[in-house]
Amino acid sequence: MNIVQRALQFACHGSSLVGIIDVPERPIGRGVLVLTSGSQYRVGSHRHYTLLARLLSPRGIAVMRFDCRGVGDSEGDPRPFGDIHDDIAAAIREFFMQVPELREVVIWGLGDGATAAALYGHLDERVRGMVLLNPWAGGAPGPQLPGRLSRLGEIGFWKKVGSRHAVAVDPDMPLAQRIIASLSCFGGAALVIVGGADTVGREFVELVERSDTPCRSVTIAGANHTFASREWRDEVAELSANWITAW
Repeated sequence: MNIVQRALQFACHGSSLVGIIDVPERPIGRGVLVLTSGSQYRVGSHRHYTLLARLLSPRGIAVMRFDCRGVGDSEGDPRPFGDIHDDIAAAIREFFMQVPELREVVIWGLGDGATAAALYGHLDERVRGMVLLNPWAGGAPGPQLPGRLSRLGEIGFWKKVGSRHAVAVDPDMPLAQRIIASLSCFGGAALVIVGGADTVGREFVELVERSDTPCRSVTIAGANHTFASREWRDEVAELSANWITAW
């Protein structure tokens, strides 16, 4: 299958954002938007994103990668991962313009990018899936919050602290609670891929399991936070591709 790759430039609140899109000759209706994990040099995690696009696009999956404001080649001031909703929305809008065949999007993110995806997904009906690699949830469930974390899935807890949506969009709430509330509000599918040697990923899996959050989780034995070997990257790519095309 022929693949066309092209550079993109699009606007977000007056700033010019830069991206790259890989479009197969006959794209399916489900595309993948890759969120980067903060400022990275091009042969680090970004190499992982490039290889992912090269595997997905021959299977008919259009893939778009981009730099948020203040990151990489994009203009503007950098923002924390919890404050890039507008950047993601602008990228999805551009993605749909570039690939008219799209009906829905899966957001694929690593680290902070995965956390940003988890917080955003329920806000956008175009997002029907998320692949979250080693998401960060603000640290391990420590002794100061075990009772509240274990009750995150209970109806009584949500009545006490407010609706799930209210918690999800409240920046003053602890990050772990916002993530669980956001995932609970999300109407699509979610796949969590964690490295067996990564504390951040294992903490996230513990969080979603204790809160009965509806996510499928897969652990890649021995893998570190960025899946920094070809074997681990290939396994992540295959897991992602198979999952994205299975529903």
